Amino acid sequence: MAVTRYDITGIGNAIVDLLLPTDDAFLNRHDMPKGSMSLIDADTATRLTAAMQGGLTASGGSVANTCAVAAALGARVAFLGKVAADEMGETFRREITAHGVHFPTAPLQAHIPTARCLILVTPDGQRTMNTYLGAGGEFSLADLDETVIAASAVTYLEGYLFDPPAAQAAFAEAARTARAAGQKTALSLSDAFCVDRHRDGFRRLIAEGIDIIFANEAEICSLYQRNDFAEAAAEAARDIKLAVLTRSEAGSIILHEGTQTHVAAAPTQVVDTTGAGDAYAAGFLTAYTKGGSLHAAGTLGASAAALAISRIGARPPANELKALA
Repeated sequence: MAVTRYDITGIGNAIVDLLLPTDDAFLNRHDMPKGSMSLIDADTATRLTAAMQGGLTASGGSVANTCAVAAALGARVAFLGKVAADEMGETFRREITAHGVHFPTAPLQAHIPTARCLILVTPDGQRTMNTYLGAGGEFSLADLDETVIAASAVTYLEGYLFDPPAAQAAFAEAARTARAAGQKTALSLSDAFCVDRHRDGFRRLIAEGIDIIFANEAEICSLYQRNDFAEAAAEAARDIKLAVLTRSEAGSIILHEGTQTHVAAAPTQVVDTTGAGDAYAAGFLTAYTKGGSLHAAGTLGASAAALAISRIGARPPANELKALA
């Protein structure tokens, strides 16, 4: 029988976010497709950082956000991700551990800075992200903590980290380690652009050892190259043990062993959609690993997501999250 010390262990990009409320004109001046996530180089990161003076700085990263929110909801959580031995890296480490998340990964001792995500939030709540992977993209097999993974009910992998080949190898090994220990592995598809780049790799990883998929409509349609959500969902139900598909204001659909569970979106006022999917996954996995029903898991996910999008930033206050649990 698997020994479980953690409910969730996340593996993903360790990123420091810079968020700036702005307008469509700023996006147009910098040639940014609204609502997209683009990978940028160090020079572009420096230029955009200078243009975003006055923004809010906070630790981020998709799965790191999920880990922080899940810990506030009462889950036992660990996170594996790479930062540099620099000021931003120390900021990330200090903030994620303050949430109660175990973070054992050693910092990168090289002249590559900690990753950053530059997030532009327009008045309609849409976020446009420009990500410099930096040290985060250096995550490799050597950074896997197999003891932590084997002791985690669910190991949650971030699709955004799938670009570097070393990280792809680490994901495959993490899934094998979890399976050997009798534990589960989940994957966030993260972004339709990410799926477009790695469709074959994602489908291979799913076939080889993923138990749970988190995806929105665009991502699942991209995975199966379908224009119709219902068709893509039907294929997901065939291929994936547990598929959690979010649909913004239309709520979410959870597919499991031939059943469909529909969960309504929680009412809220949209201020900033940054981290909505991250918070949903946090709520879902927290309830799921504690033995809750799929509907209860989806409901907590929807409530956490609604709280996240009602303010600027991806991590709602811990006291408000605790009130949901």
